[in-house]
Amino acid sequence: MPSQFFGLYVAGSGLRSANAALNTTANNIANTQTVGYSRQKVVQEASDPLRTFATYGCAGAGVNVIAIERIRSNFYDVKYWNNQNRLGKYEVQQYYMQTLEDYFIDDNLSGFNTLFNRMAMALQEVTKDASSTSTKTAYISSMKAMTDYFNNMYGNLREMQNDLNLEIKQTVDEINAIAEKLAILHKQINVIEMSGTVANELRDQREKLIDNLSLLVDVKVDEYPVTDVNDPDRHTGATMYIVSINGGQILSNGGEFNQLECTSRKPNEKVNQTDIDGLFDIKWANGNDFGLQSASMSGKLRGLVEMRDGNNGFHFNGRLRDVDTVVYNGQLTSSITVAVSDVNLMDMKLCNLSDTGGQMVIGGQLYYFQDWKYEVVDGVAQYNFIMDNEKSDEIINASRIGNDVLIGRSVEYQGIPYYMTQMNAWLRGFAEKVNEIFHGEYALSDVQPPAAMPDNGVLGEDGRYYIFTANGFDNQGDPGAILFSGSISSGARGGQQYSATELLASYGSGLYVITAGNIAINDALMQNADLLGAKSESSAGNEQSEQAHKVYQLLNSKEMFSFRNGTAKDFLEMLLGDVALNASNANTFHNTFRGMATAIDNQRSSISGVDEDEEAMNLVKFQNAYHLSSRMIQTLTEIYNRLILQTGV
Repeated sequence: MPSQFFGLYVAGSGLRSANAALNTTANNIANTQTVGYSRQKVVQEASDPLRTFATYGCAGAGVNVIAIERIRSNFYDVKYWNNQNRLGKYEVQQYYMQTLEDYFIDDNLSGFNTLFNRMAMALQEVTKDASSTSTKTAYISSMKAMTDYFNNMYGNLREMQNDLNLEIKQTVDEINAIAEKLAILHKQINVIEMSGTVANELRDQREKLIDNLSLLVDVKVDEYPVTDVNDPDRHTGATMYIVSINGGQILSNGGEFNQLECTSRKPNEKVNQTDIDGLFDIKWANGNDFGLQSASMSGKLRGLVEMRDGNNGFHFNGRLRDVDTVVYNGQLTSSITVAVSDVNLMDMKLCNLSDTGGQMVIGGQLYYFQDWKYEVVDGVAQYNFIMDNEKSDEIINASRIGNDVLIGRSVEYQGIPYYMTQMNAWLRGFAEKVNEIFHGEYALSDVQPPAAMPDNGVLGEDGRYYIFTANGFDNQGDPGAILFSGSISSGARGGQQYSATELLASYGSGLYVITAGNIAINDALMQNADLLGAKSESSAGNEQSEQAHKVYQLLNSKEMFSFRNGTAKDFLEMLLGDVALNASNANTFHNTFRGMATAIDNQRSSISGVDEDEEAMNLVKFQNAYHLSSRMIQTLTEIYNRLILQTGV
């Protein structure tokens, strides 16, 4: 038999339930514009009925508020995070490809085509009168403008690579900060939820962090309940929340988190000849490799890495043929011979291998080398590396013969190293052909080289001059010889032995050492243009400028000089074609994934977002429920008043 006051208890439960619903509605309305907030609802159920031992059986006991839950769809969360990975990558590529396009495009003032055409016009004037000092001066100046263009472009690309490198560091710092916050939030959530309530707002904050993280790197989230070890069927209320990045590497595991570290490569650890010093490699704080070039990685970090390290799939790869012991710089050390078949490694015009030493992987083991040279022996193209046994974890031995040798990794994107290689390839080929032609020139016999200029290489045989040299390289004071003479010996560079080009006899020149950053015009010719004779012999007439005619023909002849099956002038179109295609792809994909992000977020918001009209309807609905429960209590109060004060008197 229920108490006479049982109805008051039932009405009170309805009042409390309606009040909770109104408070929840108020919270939803207050957070209408809060980013990442998930709308909440009151979950209620009928209370256990009371047995009355009467003919009507059980009496309803009102309502219980079980929980206040978030309305959230994990399905749309995962879709959103996966889309963010791709969006972050293409946002980076869109920006930097647009910058590259701005660098390369011809502004009709100082662009490549403009300077090339000026040079061609100046050279044409030289062909008309080989004895004119003014025309030769104009031609030398136009060539100087071209080398300045490449010097500046080289500097711009290196500056961009530096910007990308710093942005990689900033991205890693953001990932570390998110990892720490995730661990802190997880602990707070578990403390609250082990008491039986749901930490809705804290869970929203955690998922907002995952939203931010997914833009930086690919992310995978797993959550499962923690059970009692003594009673596996009993849930403690706590959960394990595991966040993995870059193909499954754990970033945050419950209340614990792992940190990433950026370590700068030393000058003798470069991958590419054109790389700036101090590029960052990423490792976990425990020393494990992060896999910066991993194909599974996505997000902004992948976009930055592809732009910074993109080599279009070309990197050093070969097969170990031999291991030997040599004396290098007065010390006993190891040397290895590696056979190669990649065309980029067999042509020094295309080679971009580090000239300061670096890391290599042989059969999965990391080693260090300090110098190298290239040669062709019995028809086999091979590199001889001088190893750095002190830095290597182990001394290389013959057991490694037959293993693959890798330096760097394949990055299937046309990033900074790719465009650097393309510029160097054009310059090396063009400089080689032009110098070969001018090497056969006749210089006016009454003109002597400046006293400060050596004549053992810059000044060729019989007073013939090279026009292109390279700054920063020294072979007994002679930059011309190390670049273009038939025999090349080891020189000194920065106080270190440098022999990377000493055995390039199969190409007849040390073209490898020339880059867009150091190419220059012979100082002797800059000081006295008459040293550039345009005639093949002294008795030739002024209009018989055979050598100048040959160089002029070279500019538009694929047979004399070809770059990617085009003429010398086609260089800019080739590179702009690459840049424009990559920029177009980046724009297309960015717009696609930006649109998808908006669509998925709208779908997600339709479930978890706050709808003002819906909340307004809920406000009226729960207000009516509250009023009705209040009216029920008022009615019961009148009944109790009649029962207690007026009955039986």
